[in-house]
Amino acid sequence: MKPSRKMAAMRTGANSRFSHDNGAADYDKEELSKYRSPLVARYASSEMAFNFSEFKKFTTWRKLWLWLAKAQQTLGLDISDEQIKEMEASIEDIDFEMANQEEKRRRHDVMAHVYTFAQCCPKAAPIIHLGATSCYVGDNTDLIVMKDAFNIILPKLARCIQRLSVFADEYKSLPTLGFTHYQPAQLTTVGKRACLWVNDLCMDLRNLCRARDDLKFRGVKGTTGTQASFLSLFEGNPEKVDVLDRLVTEMAGFKSAYIVTGQTYSRKIDFDVLAVLAGLGGSIHKICTDIRLLANLKEVEEPFEKDQIGSSAMPYKRNPMRCERCCSLARHLMCLIQDPLHTLSVQWFERTLDDSANRRICLPEAFLTADILLTTLQNVTEGLVVHPKVIEKHIRQELPFMATENIIMAMVKAGGNRQECHEQIRVLSHQAGAKVKEGGENDLVERIRKSPFFSPVKNQLDKLLDPTTFIGRAPEQVTRFLEEEVKPALKPFAHWLDEIAELHL
Repeated sequence: MKPSRKMAAMRTGANSRFSHDNGAADYDKEELSKYRSPLVARYASSEMAFNFSEFKKFTTWRKLWLWLAKAQQTLGLDISDEQIKEMEASIEDIDFEMANQEEKRRRHDVMAHVYTFAQCCPKAAPIIHLGATSCYVGDNTDLIVMKDAFNIILPKLARCIQRLSVFADEYKSLPTLGFTHYQPAQLTTVGKRACLWVNDLCMDLRNLCRARDDLKFRGVKGTTGTQASFLSLFEGNPEKVDVLDRLVTEMAGFKSAYIVTGQTYSRKIDFDVLAVLAGLGGSIHKICTDIRLLANLKEVEEPFEKDQIGSSAMPYKRNPMRCERCCSLARHLMCLIQDPLHTLSVQWFERTLDDSANRRICLPEAFLTADILLTTLQNVTEGLVVHPKVIEKHIRQELPFMATENIIMAMVKAGGNRQECHEQIRVLSHQAGAKVKEGGENDLVERIRKSPFFSPVKNQLDKLLDPTTFIGRAPEQVTRFLEEEVKPALKPFAHWLDEIAELHL
């Protein structure tokens, strides 16, 4: 095998001439003249790009043919150790140019690779793909790759949860304006708001784990899922067919296989997988939208590097580009759910081939997009900046209005009439509100201090306006949530939590 052929395939998933990890690039005019998906060329990790690479795909096909031959040999078919060893030695010896030429000639990708594999294994050639259909390698490889893709993104999601949990704990008692309808509402805390984000991500962690663990192997099922070809190979012995299915399933790293399939596994499985990824996209979009809104208020900001430029025209700008990227890519991820849904709905009987081209696009893109979303979100959560003085200023602008009910109650306790107190507060509140709308500061408290009517509670006003008395049980809720729900959810990922996210763009 030529080293350049293998390395070209292993790079970023598509015979790339560019190095993604270190930002360096071996620029080539011919490569630059071709469209390359930004998901690989610009965003996704090398690990995820390789997972969906041609090299991973076709070496997995060869492994599946090897596992099938091993299992068939175990069950008594005339397959020699020499044939097995020949196949084992040729797993990575792929002549991609030969395979491409064969596919052009035969118009069949699986048979092109059967032929190419056979050229490496002349002694094993007669038994490669014995009794199998194209979906034996195609569908089973897709299931292996999706399982591996889940294992790549789950630790990244766990790290995002852990970083936000630390942030929530640090700021669990810092009062901030709560918003409903994006209008000032009762106070909450910065940490409690972060727990809303963490809660959604914990649900995504649960859903992604479920989707991964629910994946089964297609296994050895034959052309329409009846296993007829394998029953024939074993001269009508159904027990041997069951053992064959089990052996190959175990060699592929799965605990069980689907009992019932058509030629393909049900395309509803693809929908289930992309549904949880779309849900993750929705969570990240909401989190990053909140951070973008907070950045506008100058209360909380994503990290901004020393030499970073916010705008080519406005040097002072600190645009939240990381969160904007997340929102942009999250929309793409959320939209991808339509593809497997439509594909599922039009799979006639045991299968049609109108699923193939669509799945080549939507399945990799969903995981590649989720991958960069989580890397970017982790980078954001590792560098969130809080501006307590700005938060305090915004509270001062709104808290006097929120405190009016407390002031009324204090007046009543001091012997006042509730209705009279309400009217006095109403008049003063409207006066202060008018001044705010003219661009002035909220001077409601000063108006109350100056009013003889409220003299019985003047000494209590500072206490009545203490923001920490308006946050309810937010700090306790944060502590309980992190202890009872988040820590147990992160426990399986303890060994992966220390890795720092690095963005090259």
